[in-house]
Amino acid sequence: MWTSLHLRLPTVPTVLYALHSRPTTLPTLGSLFLPRPTLPALPLGLSHQTRHGSNLSPRRTKHRKAHKGSIPVRTGGSTKGTTVVFGEYGLRITDGARLSAVQLTAAHTTIKRKIKTVKGSKLWMRVFPDIPVSSKGSEVRMGKGKGAFEYWACRVPINRIVFEVGGLRKEIAKEALRLGGHKLPVKTEFVEKGTPPVVGAGYVREQVGDARKVEGARMVDAVIKEGGGVAAPEGLLANRT
Repeated sequence: MWTSLHLRLPTVPTVLYALHSRPTTLPTLGSLFLPRPTLPALPLGLSHQTRHGSNLSPRRTKHRKAHKGSIPVRTGGSTKGTTVVFGEYGLRITDGARLSAVQLTAAHTTIKRKIKTVKGSKLWMRVFPDIPVSSKGSEVRMGKGKGAFEYWACRVPINRIVFEVGGLRKEIAKEALRLGGHKLPVKTEFVEKGTPPVVGAGYVREQVGDARKVEGARMVDAVIKEGGGVAAPEGLLANRT
């Protein structure tokens, strides 16, 4: 009694896989009839396309989610992070903001692309996104817990140095930091090493000046009432109302 012999004919992908697996030798007859092995799949949760793709993320955190918080405002006279320390030129923001990892990555890539042609140039990033930001979908009712993780961000106070560069001419550094500043959602300024630090807000000079004028005028009025002969400084009482 004859038995039928069924042969599995090789398909085109099988032939291509056999050729790719042995680039130096020709595929054997047995390798063509063997089933094609499956490629390892990606781990669960990983994909080739992400909405907020960035390589900037902390290695580990104590909590998976965090409160929204607010931008810190230094009122105690601290000047930390307002001067150039590592490089020769820096990019300083003129307003507090929450910068995401995608924005920092875009600015870092832009600056690096501009200065990579200069031999010996260096780039430093003075901030790092370590705060998890979560969000909910639109038209979702209140409750049901906190939203899902969305991206990493960092809270940067006003007048903080974000990027520093060194080992290149001032013209190239200024242009590179200008291009990198366009990737950030806040206004920036170019500073050099040796620029004096900024205390607190530092840019509300007109309001501070007016307050000093008013306070000085009150002091002069108090002295005049007491009978003292004090001459007011020039321009101090010019804007009195």
